[in-house]
Amino acid sequence: MKKLSSTLPNMVLSLVGICLVVSGVLALLNDVTKAPIAEAKVRAKVDAIKQVTPEFDNNPYEDRFSMLLEGDKDPLMIYPARKGETSVGYAIETYTNNGFNGRISLMMGLDTAGVLVDFSVLELSETPGLGTKIPEWYHTPSSKGHIQDMRGLNMSDKTPLKVTKDGGEVDAITAATISSRAFLDAVNRGYNAYLQVKGQTADSVSSATARADQPVQATNKEVTE
Repeated sequence: MKKLSSTLPNMVLSLVGICLVVSGVLALLNDVTKAPIAEAKVRAKVDAIKQVTPEFDNNPYEDRFSMLLEGDKDPLMIYPARKGETSVGYAIETYTNNGFNGRISLMMGLDTAGVLVDFSVLELSETPGLGTKIPEWYHTPSSKGHIQDMRGLNMSDKTPLKVTKDGGEVDAITAATISSRAFLDAVNRGYNAYLQVKGQTADSVSSATARADQPVQATNKEVTE
């Protein structure tokens, strides 16, 4: 086979050929990995739902519906938990864009009395050793007599949640007040969505569930900010 001469056109053709081959390989890898990645994300959400809600026997993930709060651009996903025909609570996929490094996403669960059962972090890119301590910090009792462990907190008595520096009752993570404020913003947003769901009729929730890809437009005028 005759060797190509090292001319500029031949070099360009060689580079173009290499780029095409690499692009094809990357596209193939993307197609191969896309489905497993999507399945892993679904499993993570299903596991988070189980962690943060009271015991249920329905499939909250299949019964999910979205809700767009007034003033927000991104909807929240609501996962209703039931035992038989009785509602036992809701898992709410909530978020904030006010983190030190941007978006923080949570799965939080509330029972029918408005008690925060638990929360799980879905997305977090805060500063290592500071904002990344959110899961650990807010599962640990306060040493100062304030609110810190969020589990079992009756949200109806405490919202809107604020850190002590802002006149609230919640301990901020040491040296990570911005991340702490952001975390509480996500929790407050999730509770506002919970209030809207509780205010809907069974028919409206059922209708929203049937159209999980279409957000339910909600207002939060009756929620104290």
